[in-house]
Amino acid sequence: MDVIHKIGRRKTAVARVYLAAGTGKITVNKKDMTDYFSTGTLQYKVNQPLVMTNNDGNFDITVNVYGGGITGQAEAIRLALSRAMCEIDAENRLILKPEGLLTRDPRMVERKKFGQKKARKKFQFSKR
Repeated sequence: MDVIHKIGRRKTAVARVYLAAGTGKITVNKKDMTDYFSTGTLQYKVNQPLVMTNNDGNFDITVNVYGGGITGQAEAIRLALSRAMCEIDAENRLILKPEGLLTRDPRMVERKKFGQKKARKKFQFSKR
């Protein structure tokens, strides 16, 4: 099996995932996944496509991720892994699509406007 390369994005986070046949070791930015993602929720998000397709011990996964926060990075990795699972077997698409794991979440931070405090919040108004 060749190395499979897929990209996932979420907010400003970009994850590049490389899958190779192996024992199930996940490395994120040259660290073990459990060291990089400390909470169980984030580890669950990263493992979700592997567990749902019964591939949680079949591949060695190397991830390069940058930008955004820790949650956005975890969700970017999840999207990239879901896309990789679909390339391995087309049947996996039928499992992952109803769960919404193949949908790129388009929501981004709204830009700050001039003359305002934030994107929608205004400066305090004084009548007198």
